[in-house]
Parts: sequence; structure tokens; C-alpha cells
Amino acid sequence: MMKDYEFWFVVGSQFLYGSEVLDTVAKRGAEIAEKLNQSGNLPCNVVYKVTAKTNQEITELVRQANFDARCAGIITWCHTFSPSKMWINGLASLQKPYCHLATQYNREIPNEEIDMDFMNLNQSAHGDREHGFIAARLRMPRKVVAGYWQEESVQKRLGEWMRAAVGVAFSKNLSVMRFGDNMREVAVTEGDKVEVQIKLGWQVNTWPVGTLVEYMDAVTDAELEAQMDIYRNAYTLPQGDLTAVYYQAREEIAMKKMLDEQNCKAFSNTFQDLYGMQQLPGLASQHLMSLGYGYGGEGDWKVAAMTAIMKAMSEGMHGGTAFMEDYTYHLAKGNEFSLGAHMLEVCPSIAQDKPRIEVHPLGIGDREAPARLVFEGHAGAAIVVSLVDMGGRLRLICQDIECIPAAMDMPNLPVARVMWKPAPDLATGIECWVTAGGAHHTVLSYDVTAEQMRQWANMMQIEYVHIGADTTPEKLEEELFLKDIAWKLRAL
Repeated sequence: MMKDYEFWFVVGSQFLYGSEVLDTVAKRGAEIAEKLNQSGNLPCNVVYKVTAKTNQEITELVRQANFDARCAGIITWCHTFSPSKMWINGLASLQKPYCHLATQYNREIPNEEIDMDFMNLNQSAHGDREHGFIAARLRMPRKVVAGYWQEESVQKRLGEWMRAAVGVAFSKNLSVMRFGDNMREVAVTEGDKVEVQIKLGWQVNTWPVGTLVEYMDAVTDAELEAQMDIYRNAYTLPQGDLTAVYYQAREEIAMKKMLDEQNCKAFSNTFQDLYGMQQLPGLASQHLMSLGYGYGGEGDWKVAAMTAIMKAMSEGMHGGTAFMEDYTYHLAKGNEFSLGAHMLEVCPSIAQDKPRIEVHPLGIGDREAPARLVFEGHAGAAIVVSLVDMGGRLRLICQDIECIPAAMDMPNLPVARVMWKPAPDLATGIECWVTAGGAHHTVLSYDVTAEQMRQWANMMQIEYVHIGADTTPEKLEEELFLKDIAWKLRAL
């Protein structure tokens, strides 16, 4: 999917400098784009489009960018001095993510060669400040990346922003399929679907479970065997009776057909609505997530969508991104941690070793024992993310965590699970998460960073709350109070 997107590189200048200078600027703009693409540090291609010199050029380019499905954002740089009034109409109408690359063509000041001709041509320090002012004046959501364009750190920062921008493009075209409604009486899985479509672009609709059963009944034996071969290659199958595994294969085939026919990349279901089904989808949901689909348990369509978006943002990376839930705490003093799991549906992309397919009773749902993948999550730095509806606005909450090696084997808990220590510590982290209204369902990702989620929220113009190493309950309460005022005023 990343390869389907590109970012347009627009260089700012003006006619004051003459045609020779403008030719040089254009050549250098094309060279920078080419070398950025060759660096291996960007997930998508940069396409040099134009050295913009007039209001008309900029406005027309923005119009094209807004309606080009391949364009996931624009990157601007002012090689020379580009008067910012000429950018107003274009930037004011821009509907794609925007990054200001504050750089210059030359790494160093050439002591012996520098003269007025050099100064007139190389005015990035001048031009970028003029350009930056108008974006600030327009109060535009944007990312500023400063530094020398050939530095690996600068290229990687640009690449991280690209992934956040791809998350925006993916979100704007995301459809979520709900099999039934959300779990009865649960508050956090509710939300304003109209507001979400206005702000984030999601289309969230419901399909009857009975329709899914019809699709399941139409699955052929050949399709089942092909799906079982996929399971055999990817996972360790149980010995003996595979009836429950075949049933999960039937569920997955049917769900994938429905999702693909409706162009949906995320789905939710609930154990309270399994009319006509013998098992709650476990293995079926887990394997679909490994293919990039988002999932939300108990009808939680918000976390289903966020799982899909964060998977899209991390395409090509290998740490893993999964639907998750805080289940229980280990409160031994000095070794506190959280156990994350779900009754069935955790994505195998975060598995430490090859997952096992096991069949065990579920205890809820009043159906047959479902097959599911069982594994331990791997160690490493990660984040957990929750999107909640605060009534009148959306709040994205992100917490830094450190996943740890499994501290115990838990032989009687047949679920996929991972243990982690949240920032700044377990007790403070819990207090801050609860204070911010974070949901019990989250997306856990080893690949997507808190900074990328901040950028994504900024592009989407929704509230962002970060819980990290320096967060305290007192600071967070003050931050939430001020943000509550600011967002209410913003809505007026």
C-alpha cells in the first residue's frame, strides 16, 4: 500500500532572481527529490513538481494535489526568498498533510567562494522563515523538519512524517464493517459515527450476522482446504480433531469475502450476537489482522479502525501492531507490570515465536469452544493508543510502554498475551490513563511511535494526550483542564 502513495515536493522562489537562478533552483529541487528517493530512508517516493513563483502556480498545484488519490501530502522548501502572500490561497485550500522541510542545498558556508551571487541564490534561512510565518498565520496543521537534507536523521524524520500522512490518507477512505452492535451497556465502545466520518473519514456501518452465516454456508471444500494450508504453513496445528479449526477457516473466508466486497479494512463483532454461528471468530479474526485488517472486540469499531490505520502506517516494518486490552496487573513491589491479552483476538504480528492453534472453551458467548492462536508477545519498546469520544470532540490517548519477556508461563491461560511496564510506572500510568478517559481496548504497536500519532492527530485536528516518562497526574490534570477549555472554545 505504501508504494501506492507519493509526496509532492514544491520549491519556493520568485522571478526577482532571473531565469538562470530559477533554472538552478529547479535542477537542485529535482536533485534533492531524486537523492531522497535513493536514500532508502523514505517509505514513499518524493516527486519534484515545480519551483513555485506565483499565486496562480501554487493554487493550481494545490488543487491538483487535493484531487490526486496518489498524492498523500506535499513537502515545501524555499531555496530562495519566496514572498509568503503568494502562498495564501493555495495553503488555505490545501486538504492534504503538509510538511515544511527547512533545509538548504549546501551543507556549509563556502568561506572563499561566498559572494553576493551566492547569497542571492542560497537564501533558505531567509525564505523558510517567510514561508513559515504564513503557515503560522493561517494556523495550519503542519510538520517542520529542519536540518541538512542529506543527513540520515533528517531523512528518517521525513520518512516518519510520511507514514503518519499515509495514515491520514488511509483513514479518509476507511470503511468499517460491524457484525452486529456493540456489547450491551458498555460506554467506551459507543461514539458519534457522523462526527467520526466528518473528522476522520470513516464510514461505519452494520451488517447482519445472519448475512455472514449465509456467506459461511456458501464456502466450498476447496476453499476450506486452501485456507487450512495457509494455517499449516504459518502456525503449529493441534493434534487430533481439527473440526474447530476448519470452522474458523470457514468464518475467515466468509468474513474476508464480505469485507473485500464492501471495501472494508476493519471490522468488529461481539460474543452477544452470534446468531446462527457455532463459534465466536478467534483464529479467523487473528489471521485477518495479520493480513492488515483492523479488529475491535465487543463491537468496538473505533479501535478496529485505529488498528487498521496503525497497521497501514507501519507497513513493511516487523515489530507488530495488534488489538489489545489491559487484563490484569502484577503488583509485586519493584516488579509491577500489566498483562495484556484478550479472550481470543490478538494479532500474531507481535508474537515472539511461532504461534500455536489451540481449542479451549471460552466461558462466555454460549457457543462451542473456539480455535485461537496462543503465543507470547516479544519484548521491546512500544505504545498503546486509545481513541475516545468525549462528546463534541475526539481524544487520542497514547502511552509509552516497555514490553518485557514473559515473567511466567501461565499454563492454564490459553490466550495470546504480552506483559509490559507502562510509563512512567504502573501506578502513575494507571492513574493518568484513567484520568484521561482511556479505553480498555487499545492498539499496541512496536512500530508506530508516539510522535507519529501526535502528527496524525494534528493532521486530523483532534485532541492528543501523551503519557510518557515525565507525566504526572498533577501535570496531566492541568493539561486536560486547559485542553477542555481550548477545544470548547474552538468549537464555538
